[in-house]
Amino acid sequence: MATDELAQKLAHRTKINEGEEQGDAHRVKVVNVYTEFPEFTRKQIKDFEKTFKKYDTGGDNFIDMMELKYMMEKLEAPQTHLGLKAMIKEVDEDMDQKISFREFLLIFKKAAAGELAEGSGLSQLAQLTEINVDETGVGGAKDFFESKIKVQSQENKFYQEILDEQEERKREAETKKLRQQEFKAKAAIFK
Repeated sequence: MATDELAQKLAHRTKINEGEEQGDAHRVKVVNVYTEFPEFTRKQIKDFEKTFKKYDTGGDNFIDMMELKYMMEKLEAPQTHLGLKAMIKEVDEDMDQKISFREFLLIFKKAAAGELAEGSGLSQLAQLTEINVDETGVGGAKDFFESKIKVQSQENKFYQEILDEQEERKREAETKKLRQQEFKAKAAIFK
């Protein structure tokens, strides 16, 4: 068993050295999705992330072909094998034949901008997921101008959401500290 694993690692290393595959160091790209996708609020991105994790059954932070097949079946829009490959290829920027969370967000960005082919697997995915992408859409003139206003005010909302989260953490810490003090006071009675 250990010999098979070693053989696989050596074969992988040989392919990397010959340029047939890329090593993990080339694939790692740190991305802040909150700043890269200003058209979405923090809440929307967190909702997208919940959906992504729901279908990332392998827990490897990627949606591979089988997980995408499962997702599309659950959304009642099953795809053929070739359809699934085409869906992945349309957003797979790093060519690893998987969909990362950033690439998953690209699906909804493209859907909001009207860049997905009507009836394609990805447009169906964008329409069928639990997240309402229409509120950030730019289909008509009204939606276009509302989207522009939303993008301009997005930075303020982003900072306000962070401040709200920090305030909530402070309140939780204060509550915890009060409980600890009350516990210590009650424990002192028994000493």
